[in-house]
Amino acid sequence: MADIVNLNKARKARAKAEAARQAAANRARFGRSKADRAREALDSARREAALDAARKDRPEGA
Repeated sequence: MADIVNLNKARKARAKAEAARQAAANRARFGRSKADRAREALDSARREAALDAARKDRPEGA
C-alpha cells in the first residue's frame, strides 16, 4: 500500500528546500567580507593605474 503524504507539509518542505538553495547561491554570489571587497578594489585601482601609465597616446607633459 502507498504511504500517506500530507500535501501541505510536502509543499512547505519543497519551498523550504528551494529557499535554502537560493540562499546558498546568494551567499556564494554576494557573501564577500569587507576585506575581500577592499582588496579587490585596490587590485583594480593598481591595474587601471598601470594601464594608464603604459598608454602611448597620452601627452608627454601629463
